[in-house]
Amino acid sequence: MTLNVTLMVCWIVLLARSTGWGALIIGVIVFTLILVGLSFYLFLIIKEVRLNQRQANFVDSVTHELKSPIASLKLYLETLEMRTVTDEQRAKFYHVMGEELDRLDHLITQLLEVGRLDAIGAQSEPEDIPLETMLHKCGAAACAHHKRDEATTITYDLHPAVIHARPLVVETVFRNLMDNAIKYAGDPPSVEVQIRVTDRGRVLTRIADNGDGVPPELRKRIFGLFFRGGSELTRRQKGTGLGLYIVHTLVRQMKGRVSVHDRPSRSGSVFEVDLPGRKGSGEA
Repeated sequence: MTLNVTLMVCWIVLLARSTGWGALIIGVIVFTLILVGLSFYLFLIIKEVRLNQRQANFVDSVTHELKSPIASLKLYLETLEMRTVTDEQRAKFYHVMGEELDRLDHLITQLLEVGRLDAIGAQSEPEDIPLETMLHKCGAAACAHHKRDEATTITYDLHPAVIHARPLVVETVFRNLMDNAIKYAGDPPSVEVQIRVTDRGRVLTRIADNGDGVPPELRKRIFGLFFRGGSELTRRQKGTGLGLYIVHTLVRQMKGRVSVHDRPSRSGSVFEVDLPGRKGSGEA
């Protein structure tokens, strides 16, 4: 690109001293087109490099997420085979092994969901869903997954609202958001869930956490496939970078929008899901 600009300047200077205005105009146009082409090519290269980096991070994270529970299960099984353990120890081993299997199941489910996003919930027809009931269900599941007490972890401020969608799609969206909110919250985690219905026939669901927040430059990129901030070598939180991509894709399928903002007057993030819907008539 530097060489192209240098040649363009030289071309303009040389022809400007002569009377070859036609050649000057043609040359400038040609060099400009070359510069535009090079710029576009550079953009594609940078985009490809970033995608490769995200894919490498994804492979690293999935490899770690798969190997860790497998290694743990293998260790406990070998211990049970080679040593005599008390009933209390055996029960503890079985409990840990069950947790590792749940972890594997969650990872495999996410990987399968990415491959069949268009088919999630396709076996059922859209129906009217009381959103406050669904959020309580997703919150309880997320707290159970992270071994947190729901009453002290999540605060609900829910206006009755109804959305027309496939239940499994809605549950997948909000289970991922609830799971992320608790995972990336502070210690102890504090999550606030709010529903508001607008006069325009939209339902706004806000899920706020007390974590470190999302930097402004990453707020669009976090919804991309494989994206996770930082390096797999230094990251403290487990994950694959698929959850928010799944959320973004499914929300768009429901003709909605998802965005992330700063939490007003305190640290943390607010994930807002805007979906078509209406006011409900009951309490959660």
